[in-house]
Amino acid sequence: MVKIPLISFCKAKLIYLDDQRVEIKIPLKRKTKNHLSSMYLGALAVGADIAGGYLAYYKTSQDNRKVSLAFKSMRADFLKRPEDDVVFICDQGTLIEEMLEETFRTGERVNKEVKVTAICPSLHGQEPMANLYLTLSLKGIK
Repeated sequence: MVKIPLISFCKAKLIYLDDQRVEIKIPLKRKTKNHLSSMYLGALAVGADIAGGYLAYYKTSQDNRKVSLAFKSMRADFLKRPEDDVVFICDQGTLIEEMLEETFRTGERVNKEVKVTAICPSLHGQEPMANLYLTLSLKGIK
């Protein structure tokens, strides 16, 4: 995550990772706040970007596969203002593994939508503040 300076700027931290799920936390600080004292859209996009792509990175690094990873599109449903630290959750490990298997089998780029949920556990428990949908694009590199 340190290769992209904006991620460091937002102070994003990995707080949970397994084969199916990743959780990334971005603290609500002066640099990530908007004029309404909630998390700025740009910081929300950074968190969704990391959570949406990290499982693919993790899965390929486990067995030394290389993959070209990009996002083709993004949309979001904002449900509540995130007025404290935000945790971004992507639990689509099975879908991402299927994408990886397909791209390495066919040699073609594979595009699928992954869902990232943003929550503020300290204020609202597991209630979503936003649902972000990113079209993850993967191509295996041989």
